[in-house]
Amino acid sequence: MSEIALLGKKIGMTREFYKSGQLVPVTVLKVEKARVIQVIEEEKRGYKAVQLGYGKIKNSKLTKAMKGVFAKKNTEAKKKLKEFRVNDTSAYKEGNEFGLEIFKDIKFVDTRSKTIGKGFAGAMKRHNFGGLRASHGVSISHRAHGSTGHSQDPGKVFKGKKMAGHMGDKLRTKQNIEIIKTDLENELLYLKGSIPGSKNAEVMVKKSVKNINKMTISEKQAAAEEAKKTPDKKKK
Repeated sequence: MSEIALLGKKIGMTREFYKSGQLVPVTVLKVEKARVIQVIEEEKRGYKAVQLGYGKIKNSKLTKAMKGVFAKKNTEAKKKLKEFRVNDTSAYKEGNEFGLEIFKDIKFVDTRSKTIGKGFAGAMKRHNFGGLRASHGVSISHRAHGSTGHSQDPGKVFKGKKMAGHMGDKLRTKQNIEIIKTDLENELLYLKGSIPGSKNAEVMVKKSVKNINKMTISEKQAAAEEAKKTPDKKKK
């Protein structure tokens, strides 16, 4: 189950307190269950995969083609469809639903979401330029980004040049985020720290790609309490 991902909605941020008095800022995600729409076999497509459906949508908002897809599968309409490659398709059946229980034994996850859009921004704000001196003689060039093109050769502006433009509103992945706790009853996932995106932003949550060996906050707390109980041999 670690090969698939869930889609959640960013509710906002809050904090969690531990017995030791430590405060941890957390981001709260509302994660609804995903339904298996289609199981793709290697004989048909050349690879093994699972197609999952997320979110609810009215039938009136679907195209005729998508209405036919859901009618053929005999399942309720889903807002988004995403495909994940898996090693073994025997664990998945059409109609099965997966929720936060897939993260039961997982401590760290990766998230993918869109950053907050800032609109059209200048070069200083967008690329963290220092700007020119704010003294006499600079002549209204305090926040200018300087020359951009070339002379006769090659006589153009290269792609990727750091200039003013649309800032934010880009997909960004954040890795190795610790799961503080999960609320299965209310379908809430509490993740340590901040996550890119505004309120109600769509966030994809998946098991961490990297193998993380570091201790979680709860494990550190347990280790500290255990250390207090056991007497120090050196003092004797």
